Amino acid sequence: MESIYAALLLHKVGGKISEANVEKVLTAAGAKIDKDQIAKLITGLKQTDINEIIKSASVMPVATAQAEEPAKKKKEKKEKKEEETEEEPTGIGSLF
Repeated sequence: MESIYAALLLHKVGGKISEANVEKVLTAAGAKIDKDQIAKLITGLKQTDINEIIKSASVMPVATAQAEEPAKKKKEKKEKKEEETEEEPTGIGSLF
């Protein structure tokens, strides 16, 4: 997880996201370095657009909260009618 934070920090400051730079950030923070995890992260980031990942991650909590509100209202109505069916809110799992 720390390597993801390091990559996000490098992205935020406009630095190049590379294995060496992620390792430098982690070393400076005093975090444990897992070279295999860093290599997988860098490979994954090369195949995607980090800006799109950030946009979708920041939108999802709001979308989930909006989806839960109608579900709560429906549940209250169903309880009044003494029906036992429940609906689970839909949403996407964490991205990281």
